[in-house]
Amino acid sequence: MKFTRDYSAEIDRLKKEIQTADAIVIGAGAGLSTAAGFTYSGERLQKYFADFVEKYGFRDMYSGGFYSFSTLEEQWAYWSRYIYINRYMDVDNGTYKRLFELMKDKDYFVITTNVDHQFQKAGFDKHRLFYTQSDYGLWQCSEPCHQKTYDNEETVRAMFEAQKNMRVPSELVPHCPVCGKPMSMNLRADDTFVEDEGWHKAAERYDEFLRRHEGLHILFLELGVGMNTPVIIKYPFWKMTYANPKAVYACLNFGEAYAPDEIAGQSICINGDIHEVLNVLA
Repeated sequence: MKFTRDYSAEIDRLKKEIQTADAIVIGAGAGLSTAAGFTYSGERLQKYFADFVEKYGFRDMYSGGFYSFSTLEEQWAYWSRYIYINRYMDVDNGTYKRLFELMKDKDYFVITTNVDHQFQKAGFDKHRLFYTQSDYGLWQCSEPCHQKTYDNEETVRAMFEAQKNMRVPSELVPHCPVCGKPMSMNLRADDTFVEDEGWHKAAERYDEFLRRHEGLHILFLELGVGMNTPVIIKYPFWKMTYANPKAVYACLNFGEAYAPDEIAGQSICINGDIHEVLNVLA
């Protein structure tokens, strides 16, 4: 593995690659949103979920997301807060906007496991985005009885405002308009995840982008991708870089910036805060 120590030299190399690449494929993971201010524990957890922390002992927001609440009213009190603060509230400290400024005039495509919608909020073209794990802003039938998703903003805002004593009004609990069963989040967790028409079209656009630029000078820019789901972004980026002598793999990740020996000569690894690195690049 290759670990980078001379960050200033690597940043200069990355800046040159951004300027000269024929195309840029951005692969974004949770570390990018963390750098943007989307923390799921600590101060934000206490600020918005102190009552749930006191009752259930949650140590982070993810824990509550997997908890089996006894009523749908309590479940959606939790989830409406979760969705509202991480999808509809403005949190970004400028990280995504800085990235957009660097990429807006480039031939780019984004593949991301993040579900907080921050790329579109920052100005990225939605037709150049592939949200592989979906979006906090979408619901689906929990069964699911059909392969369709639904926008949840109006109801989530209403639940966020109307909830009392860790409950939402029963009339706001969402149910499938087809079969009547409870709705669930359209987030990839098991084999009930709905890949709707929009998901498949985004996947096709991503594949087409890669085919169109095959063999060209491509910068695979990986931002904050860990080892939870490496088969979605990290491993494919390594493989495509290895297969293309003109390609460059860049990894920005605080504490986990490395590349395989086989592509060390084509790699730029920066072990640092993504927010700060993007500021320097800009």
